[in-house]
Amino acid sequence: MSGTRVLVAGASIAGPALAHWLRRRGADVTVVERAPRLRPGGQAVDARGVTREVIRRMGLDAAVRAARTDTAGAHTVAADGTVLETFRADDDGGDGYIAEIEILRGDLSAVLYEDTRDDVEYVFGDRIAELAQDADGVDVVFASGGRRRFDLVVGADGLHSALRAMVFGPHERFVRHLGQVLAFYSVPNEFGLDRWLVDYQASGRSAALRPIRDATQAMAIFSFSAPGLDVDYRDVDAQKRLLRERMADMGWLTPRILAHLDDAPDFYLDQVAQVVMDRWSSCRVGLLGDAAFSSSPFSGQGTGLALVGAYLMAGELAAAGWDPAAGFAGYEVRMRSFVEANQEIGRLHAHSRDAGGPDAAPEPAEWDMGLIERAINGVELPDYAGVPDSGCRTACSGLT
Repeated sequence: MSGTRVLVAGASIAGPALAHWLRRRGADVTVVERAPRLRPGGQAVDARGVTREVIRRMGLDAAVRAARTDTAGAHTVAADGTVLETFRADDDGGDGYIAEIEILRGDLSAVLYEDTRDDVEYVFGDRIAELAQDADGVDVVFASGGRRRFDLVVGADGLHSALRAMVFGPHERFVRHLGQVLAFYSVPNEFGLDRWLVDYQASGRSAALRPIRDATQAMAIFSFSAPGLDVDYRDVDAQKRLLRERMADMGWLTPRILAHLDDAPDFYLDQVAQVVMDRWSSCRVGLLGDAAFSSSPFSGQGTGLALVGAYLMAGELAAAGWDPAAGFAGYEVRMRSFVEANQEIGRLHAHSRDAGGPDAAPEPAEWDMGLIERAINGVELPDYAGVPDSGCRTACSGLT
């Protein structure tokens, strides 16, 4: 066992996934999360291609599949509900528009937390307030007043990463808005939704309803074009006013969906954005997931990047004997082209949502299939033979 002390900021998906692999490689892991507890619900996220192999290597395939939304597919519809196009979950071998493995963000977070909670220290309701690096470690001051020293610190705290801003510079240097706003929240399933997502699009806007495991509920999803709009992700009341204004004349089921807006316990709205950085580490501090390389929800691969990145970061650090320079460099080399392909998919999808015109982006069906394949499977997963692995706590059936 290495005994390397690693602090991870963020307990959504990237953080607990990294904790899983760091623990297996022999590190002592602490995860700090500013929220008082795990956040439930959230957007449905997907596992495609190589991401499914990472989940299998984690020994969590059965647990993740048990928590799926079990969405059968998606219908795009006209304003009167007439079905225009259908996509099925088994299209493209389960890697299509609706992935075979689709799970609410909060449900996946819970699976990862339950897997790691007995061997990883979780600190909720706190955050990193200050840190100082030297040649041998990182001194961290927490907002609660506590002080501790770690060998490595990793920011897995999302698009608006406080750790990234603290170590690498202000958000404006790295966050690239794609001209779209995305909102979602849970609503009572009074719409007869039964395992099928229903999506209505008009004039650069969309309104959708997707099923979740609880058949009495559904997830409402809205998007609209808003180039240059500055959204305060902390001002929920202003976000709700903005959504009502932009969707007021949308038609379809939109008025009925918006009627539940004020009662939603899990409302979320933010700009669709990417994080573009030329490096994801600085000495003993590294970044993972959306904090490092958000590809935006429109890529459909944010979760995949987080899970694959966690596997590679832990593996490369352990293979380098926990030397941060070599370990983080290996992680960046292995991840970079995979990230770039997914960010390109995210940009194309965002542009395809804009209103039509001579400069409109191609429809998804017209995208380069080579790019799509690189975005789904375009990364190698070394087996890290010779690197310590304590194994998974759950049954790792089929692993060699």
